[in-house]
Amino acid sequence: MNLKKVEKIISAGQCKFAARIFNIGSIIAVLSVVLIPIWIAGSIFTYASIAHHPDSRVGEYNRWAGYRFYGLVGSLVVVLNFTGEMKALLGGTFNMWLTVYMVGVLVVVPLGLRDIYRAGRENWRDMTVELEVHE
Repeated sequence: MNLKKVEKIISAGQCKFAARIFNIGSIIAVLSVVLIPIWIAGSIFTYASIAHHPDSRVGEYNRWAGYRFYGLVGSLVVVLNFTGEMKALLGGTFNMWLTVYMVGVLVVVPLGLRDIYRAGRENWRDMTVELEVHE
């Protein structure tokens, strides 16, 4: 097999979208609650596809969005393990889930919106990357 080197252009718009997409998905999932399990699976693919982006700024936005969303998911595991104690502490099942939901919204949504806005204000540039393709 021969390897052929090919140049590919990654546009500034593609870089900006890549920097925003994890935050967008996380905000939608947290606000709709029922999409959280679906986004857990989708976010893994999204995170993995962006983690080694040629522009390191894209990776930074992706990393921080991942910290926020996966931190929320981890806290849900803790709450589910200690449901009895949490219900007693917070005054019942409804109050427990409302508290967990509000904390999730307060962590993911404002900081996600901030990063979406910041990514929009970044000075993105087109990038040329060299790929090796099998002939």
